[in-house]
Amino acid sequence: MAGQESLVLAGVMRGHNDMVTAIAAPIDNSPFIVSSSRDKSVLVWDLTNPVQVTQDNTATDYGVPFRRLTGHSHFVEDVVLSSDGQFALSGSWDGELRLWDLSTGVTTRRFVGHEKDVLSVAFSIDNRQIVSASRDRTIKLWNTLGECKYTIGGDLGASEGHTGWVSCVRFSPNTFQPMIVSGSWDRTIKVWNLTNCKLRSTLSGHGGYVNAVAVSPDGSLCASGGKDGYTLLWDLAEGKRLYSLDAGAIIHSLCFSPNRYWLCAATQDSIKIWDLESKHIVQDLKPEVPVAKDQMLYCTSLTWSADGSTLYAGYTDGTIRIFKISGYSYAG
Repeated sequence: MAGQESLVLAGVMRGHNDMVTAIAAPIDNSPFIVSSSRDKSVLVWDLTNPVQVTQDNTATDYGVPFRRLTGHSHFVEDVVLSSDGQFALSGSWDGELRLWDLSTGVTTRRFVGHEKDVLSVAFSIDNRQIVSASRDRTIKLWNTLGECKYTIGGDLGASEGHTGWVSCVRFSPNTFQPMIVSGSWDRTIKVWNLTNCKLRSTLSGHGGYVNAVAVSPDGSLCASGGKDGYTLLWDLAEGKRLYSLDAGAIIHSLCFSPNRYWLCAATQDSIKIWDLESKHIVQDLKPEVPVAKDQMLYCTSLTWSADGSTLYAGYTDGTIRIFKISGYSYAG
């Protein structure tokens, strides 16, 4: 096992008062992240002066929350960053999306149109389009002025759209074949052409609701997971299933490493990291603190830093744990 890399706990950040629902990191590796929570807020974290350990050798704050974005009247379920790192976009159970100017902490735009909770949001690669998914069974495509340009599903598009809550939506980073990928409680993943919002393929195979969808950095692969405890890998261009990985527990979040052939899954039991070449689990990260049976502590959200050196993990207790890549080598 010479030269094998592993993830080591580098710190714990505290600032949210309830479950961390999503974390977003800037693509230029600037020293900040944003996180959303069921405490109805979005936090902007300053990572410039991490204090990794105290004198008694226990992990402490890795970063500090320097701005709390408030305005949503219910749980904030998702947050993403614009590619220039200037804006955050959030979606909430209050049925709205909000665009935030991170330099001022002010809402610059509200997106109103969903009839029920917004469960997922995403920016297109060029930041000119926004997509959202909702418990109202629709996917909406917006411009940055807050105007809804197209609605997929619901009563109007029931024949092609999802028949259950749309829990997750992502843009594919492939600029040659721009696509929207959505996951639903109807157990399917659907792939849509961004240019005309027409259905490209329906990916079936899950035995329970789908909680999470992730698209690989090159846009070729899609991973999906949820209630059945399996991660399914799909070829997006061909619209076909490649293989499955058994996580053994409900999957809440998925993310691909930006520079390793790894897939990470936040499950009810632990964070599982697969090497997609060998299809083996290379690490299984469990909370380092013992938890009482009536206090389920598990990871609900995951994201990598842009350089792939740091994994940020949000938990049910409102904490964010920071794991760092550590290369180690030993004989035998």
